Amino acid sequence: MTSARPAPTGLTSGARRVLQQNWTGSCTVPSPGLYPHQWSWDSAFIAIGSRHISPRRAQRELETLLAAQWGDGRIPHIVFNPAVPPAAYFPGPDFWRSATAGAAAGAPRHTETSGIVQPPVHALACLLVHRADPRSSARHGFLARAYPRLAAWHRYLGRARDLGGGGLVSVVHPWEPGMDNSPCWDAPLARVAPAPPGTFRRADLDHGAASDRPTDLDYGRYVRLAADYRDGGYADHTAGSAFLVEDPGVNALLIASEHALAEIAALLGADAAPHRTRAADLTAALVDRLWDPAAGLFLCRDLHGGGPGRDLRGGGPGRDLPGGGPVRELGAAGLLPLLVPGLPGDIAAALVRTACGDHFGLGRTARLVPSYDLLGPAFDPARYWRGPAWFNVNWLLERGLRLHGEPELADALRTAVLETAVTSGFAEYVDPYTGEARGTHDFSWTAALALDLAVAAGQEP
Repeated sequence: MTSARPAPTGLTSGARRVLQQNWTGSCTVPSPGLYPHQWSWDSAFIAIGSRHISPRRAQRELETLLAAQWGDGRIPHIVFNPAVPPAAYFPGPDFWRSATAGAAAGAPRHTETSGIVQPPVHALACLLVHRADPRSSARHGFLARAYPRLAAWHRYLGRARDLGGGGLVSVVHPWEPGMDNSPCWDAPLARVAPAPPGTFRRADLDHGAASDRPTDLDYGRYVRLAADYRDGGYADHTAGSAFLVEDPGVNALLIASEHALAEIAALLGADAAPHRTRAADLTAALVDRLWDPAAGLFLCRDLHGGGPGRDLRGGGPGRDLPGGGPVRELGAAGLLPLLVPGLPGDIAAALVRTACGDHFGLGRTARLVPSYDLLGPAFDPARYWRGPAWFNVNWLLERGLRLHGEPELADALRTAVLETAVTSGFAEYVDPYTGEARGTHDFSWTAALALDLAVAAGQEP
């Protein structure tokens, strides 16, 4: 048995600095230039790390986000800060028009938000924040106020987003799974007519190299999908989006959060059984619909058609599946079910083998697990979610490895994450082979999750 090395010198002070400079007084922005508003799953990850500095600030982070919840239960992926100039970010509040376009879905009247969602990691974050200081949590009624909102969020996903009819949550936009321009979306996006050039301005290119960001064609498709969803009143139904995908990462995080919600319910004296039942049902559906033994990981399912993707058994072109089918690309989201407590042991073992194999290189060829197949035809070590390694993905995998009895692999990954966070300047994402910084720097969830891993390794926050 090997032991993990201590966190690098300067990690905790650097992480504290990033989180302090990105704190607005009510929430933490991912990056003041590139992402100057509050993002949904970013805030969940940020709270997980900032609980080690100030449990009360971590509580407030999540409370600010939950206060923007819509009447139908959805938690929007962006909560806009009215003090930020409109031109600083696109698409901004003038594009989403949440208070009017989302009125039928119960959008807040006095808080501008987007209309789509992000992965549901919030209940897990709330539970971990509570554990950081149970007395402070109880004194402020943190869990008692969060629980009904979290339960409504999960109900929304279960009732409004089971668009495939198989029990899993579907996403209606590539931004919803959080892995915006993953090659897993290439086939589903190919049917989307992009918004014409000149009808939108990309503010992201003011802060990042074009070679690191999604292409203009991809962005045009994102804008078209978001505009169509908005113009349909943000209604969830199968005719409402040309993009309908069941993503294993989104569903794995929902299962992990459903387990967390069961624990929160028990702490509050509520009935935890429905949450445990829901977690078990989701796990069964995840395995039934998305597990691919030949690939050795979970695949996305395109509900409109499988597309022409790759045949992972023989390396040749895949079949077109007009009734919906798997997207035959290997993305890191397919490894995230390692987070699921009730995952069958043989499947967990297969996921570990895949993570350590040639496609993802854990502990071998890659410094950190990449966002996409190292051997895939679309692999790019620099471009956003098409190959670079992200710190939140690796934090989730480190947690999953420990859950499924792989402490040595988890220790090695934790060490690599901590060292890379420091040497990259808390980068947004990095080259998976070299750890070279990509995207923006002083990124909030990088700092927060590195701090969390450093505390787990025994270093004082």
